[in-house]
Amino acid sequence: MLRSQRLGVVLALEERKEQEALERMGQAREQMEQHTTQVASLNRYQQEYRDQIRESQHGVVAVSRLQAWQAFIAQLDQVILQQQKQLSQAEAAYEARRDEWQRAWERRRGMEKYIETCRQQERRAQDLQEQKLSDEAAGRAFVRRRR
Repeated sequence: MLRSQRLGVVLALEERKEQEALERMGQAREQMEQHTTQVASLNRYQQEYRDQIRESQHGVVAVSRLQAWQAFIAQLDQVILQQQKQLSQAEAAYEARRDEWQRAWERRRGMEKYIETCRQQERRAQDLQEQKLSDEAAGRAFVRRRR
């Protein structure tokens, strides 16, 4: 069996590793997108709530109600901070998975190039062998004709 054929098993393994890394990267991207959407939704909700407070403050507002609004906004701030932390972690995880996939892609691509180099060497060796056999046959034919 030729070296290029034996390396096909290694290439298949590298392709599988690359596919698995790609799937993990996709999952990490989905999580990052979910956190991004969550943070954006919370920010919109907080802004809408602040707008409602401003609109309702055109008249007299009880202090207790104002304090309740402020407490709620403070809670929203905390939730947004937590979500932003989770988003940062998800972004870092995505970058790590992307780097992992990149390395797997490079390994697979390198293996493909190596196999192609082996095939070229095998073709050259086969061509040389055929040329040698052809030259030997021509030499024998020449000797036979001279007799």
